[in-house]
Amino acid sequence: MVNFFMLILIYSGVYALMAIGQNCITGSTGMLSLCHAGFFCIGSYATAIVCKVFGLSFWLSLPVAAIAAGFVGFLIGVPTLRLKGDYLCIATLGLGEIIRNIATNINPVGINSIPRASLFGYQFASRNKMAFIFLIWAFVIIFYILFQQLAHSRLGRAMTAIREDEVAAQSNGINVTKYKISSFVLGAAIGGIAGCFQTAYTLTVSPSSYTFMVSVMVLCTVVLGGMGNAKAVILGAFIIQFISYFQQLTGLTNVIPPQANQMIFGLILVVMMIWRPQGLLGRDKYRYGDPRTWRQKLAASFGRKKGGER
Repeated sequence: MVNFFMLILIYSGVYALMAIGQNCITGSTGMLSLCHAGFFCIGSYATAIVCKVFGLSFWLSLPVAAIAAGFVGFLIGVPTLRLKGDYLCIATLGLGEIIRNIATNINPVGINSIPRASLFGYQFASRNKMAFIFLIWAFVIIFYILFQQLAHSRLGRAMTAIREDEVAAQSNGINVTKYKISSFVLGAAIGGIAGCFQTAYTLTVSPSSYTFMVSVMVLCTVVLGGMGNAKAVILGAFIIQFISYFQQLTGLTNVIPPQANQMIFGLILVVMMIWRPQGLLGRDKYRYGDPRTWRQKLAASFGRKKGGER
């Protein structure tokens, strides 16, 4: 029981990182993306190649994973972010599957026996789960703080304006394409970092681990907690992982089939969208308070007067 709970904490940390990245794309900027599993895959493979093929440390693989996923996010974002709504969702879904199929065709078996992450000579072995929990949740807290600061920055207010009303944002002088791509690249980079930690824990990568259901779980995490709220998506990550391991925790693996999780995640999306679309915790009230507040801040950030005049 204790080992399962510690495993839930570890994977909650991994999915919390992915959810923070997804929240940057979907919650903050309003773009429905379903290719986060692809960024997760890129980060995992980048870490495996850096650590095993080149023999470098885990800490050097972190920026490599972020840059690789962010670069692919940029390549995907430039042509696809001209689309909106369902068309963008379908396009990103296909691109996520393309990334996984490329990984499968290059090496269907995957990469095994990846060197462990170490810090000052201490190795984070998978059997010592407590040390890995501290490691990954330290990064979750760091990225939570960074993205909270980002939310109140010029970039964050521009992303909020685009999500609320893209036409109004553009009429206020915001380069919509630029900020959409920036949001997509940031979200992709965080997804790559999550893949880095996944590889550091499992010490193996396999294309079968980065299916469409991973993207659905990440989206469920953001929707369940509350889009646009970093604290909420972290809570959503823990709930989703608890649901994923519920059969093992309760000993009902022979009663409830693993495929039931897919139905549960789909049901969560439907229920939340109908009865509580703002999520369990809703949006960040400080950030999304009085509409006049963010409009005034937006005008000040982009060098305009209160009434939107130049």
